[in-house]
Amino acid sequence: MTAHDRLVGVVGTGTMGQGIAQVALVAGHPVRLYDAVPGRARAAAESITARLDRLVEKGRMGAEERTLAVARLEPAQTLHELAPAALVVEAVLERLDVKQELLRELEDIVADDCLLATNTSSLSVTAIGGALRVPGRFVGLHFFNPAPLMPLVEVVSGYATDVTAATRAYETARAWGKTPVACADTPGFLVNRIARPFYAEAFAIYEEQGADPATIDAVLRESGGFKMGAFELTDLIGQDVNEAVTRSVWEGFFQDAKFRPSLAQRRLVEAGRLGVKSGQGWYAYGDGAQDDDRAEPHTAAPAAPPARVTVEGDLENAGELIAMMREAGIEVTQEDEDKGTRIVLPGGGQLVQADGQTSVEYRDVVYFDLALDYRSATRIALAACQDGNPRTLREAVGLFQALGKDVSVIADVPGMIVARTVARIIDLAHDALARGVATEEDIDTAMRLGVNYPLGPFEWSRKLGRSWACGLLEELRDRDPSGRCAPSLALLRHSYDPKKWEGSA
Repeated sequence: MTAHDRLVGVVGTGTMGQGIAQVALVAGHPVRLYDAVPGRARAAAESITARLDRLVEKGRMGAEERTLAVARLEPAQTLHELAPAALVVEAVLERLDVKQELLRELEDIVADDCLLATNTSSLSVTAIGGALRVPGRFVGLHFFNPAPLMPLVEVVSGYATDVTAATRAYETARAWGKTPVACADTPGFLVNRIARPFYAEAFAIYEEQGADPATIDAVLRESGGFKMGAFELTDLIGQDVNEAVTRSVWEGFFQDAKFRPSLAQRRLVEAGRLGVKSGQGWYAYGDGAQDDDRAEPHTAAPAAPPARVTVEGDLENAGELIAMMREAGIEVTQEDEDKGTRIVLPGGGQLVQADGQTSVEYRDVVYFDLALDYRSATRIALAACQDGNPRTLREAVGLFQALGKDVSVIADVPGMIVARTVARIIDLAHDALARGVATEEDIDTAMRLGVNYPLGPFEWSRKLGRSWACGLLEELRDRDPSGRCAPSLALLRHSYDPKKWEGSA
C-alpha cells in the first residue's frame, strides 16, 4: 500500500475526510473523494485545492508539486468509482449502523486485497468490522484534527484484524510522514483513554470548589508544563464533543468510576455553552471576552519571604528548591529526616509537597503542588485549610514569590491540581500497558504528539519515582471511596519495591 501510485479512496468529506485526503494526496497518491450528499465531494476537492494554494503562497509547497497533486485529486459520484482503490478510509457520521452499512457496500465493490479503514474516534473497531464478510482486512486509522498538521495516527487493531492488515496500515501512515502508534481496540484507544484525567480532575476540583477555571488552567500550564489548561482546551475542542468522548469511554468501560463524566460539564452543554464555537463556554469569546473577569487566575498579593528555613529530608523530586532558596538569599539548614521530607518555616509551620492528604488533617501544614520543573515553573499552587495558621500561609507565599513565582492559593484539595492529574494519567497508562493495549514507547509517543503533553506518562513516572503515583493515589482513594482515584493493580505491581521487604519473614 505504500507505493505512491496506488489509489486511495476517502468516503466522507467533512473536516477529517478532507484532511486525510490531503495527507494522502501530498504523499503522492491519486485520491478519489466520495460523499453520499450530491455535490459535496466536488466542493471538498475545491476546498483541498484552495488549501494547497495557500501552502504555495506560504512557501510550504512548490507550485509544480501543487499542480501535480491537484491533477491526482478526483471527486467520485458513486461508490463504485472506488473499485480500483488499494485503501479506502471512511470518515462518515459517528454512528455504528451508518459505518457498518457503508463498509458492507464497499466490501462488495473493492478488490479482496483492498485495505478498509475507519477514522472513528469513539466507536469500537471490532464492532464496526463485525458486520463485514472479511473483517481481517479492516483496521482503525485514527487521525487527529487537523490531519495535515497533527503527526500522530493511532493504528487500531480490532478483534478480527489480521496482523498483515495492521502492518500495512502502520507502514502506510509512516510513508505519509505521520508517526503511527499501534494499539488494541479499547474504549478511547490510546489518547482518549489515557487523557481523561486531564479533564476529569480539573472539573472535579472545580466542582469541589477547590479553585476557579482560570486558576486551574494557569497552574496546569505554568506549573505542570501543559500547553493549555483543561477548561480552555475543552472550550477549543467544543464542550459537546469533549463530553461525548468522555461519556463514550465511560460507557465503554461499563461506567467505571475512573472515567466518570463531569456534572458541571454536562450542565454547560445543556445550556448551549459549547466553547469558542458558541461564543461562551467556561470562558467568554468574541465581543464579551474582555469583560470576562473569570479568565484571570487567582494570584496572591506580595508577602515577605522567610529569612531562614529548615529542610528535613531531601525534598525528593522537589529537591531543586533547596538550591533555589539559597540563590534567593534564604538561609537553609538541612537535617536528615527518615519520617518524610518538608520545609519548616520560621513560625514553626511546615511546607509539604502534595501527597494526596489534606492540610486539615495536620496542624499548621501548607501543601505545594507538583511542578514539571520547579526552576522554570512560573506559578506554584499552595493549599491550606480554612482554619490554618495565617502566618504559615504568608511565609509559604513569600517563599515562592522570592523564587520568582506567581502563587495561586487554592482550597484544601487532596492531591491539589498538577499532582493528582499526573498521578491519574500515570495510573491509566500503566493499566493500558498491563492489558496489552500498546507498548510503553507508543503510549508515551501518543500522549506527547496526540495531546501535546510535556512528558509521556512513563517519562513522568520515571522522573517522579516508581512509587510516587501509587502512594498519592492510595491517599486519594482513602479520601474518595468511590474508587475513582484508586490505583490499578498494574500500578501497584509496578510500585512494589522488593528491597523494602528484604529480611522480613
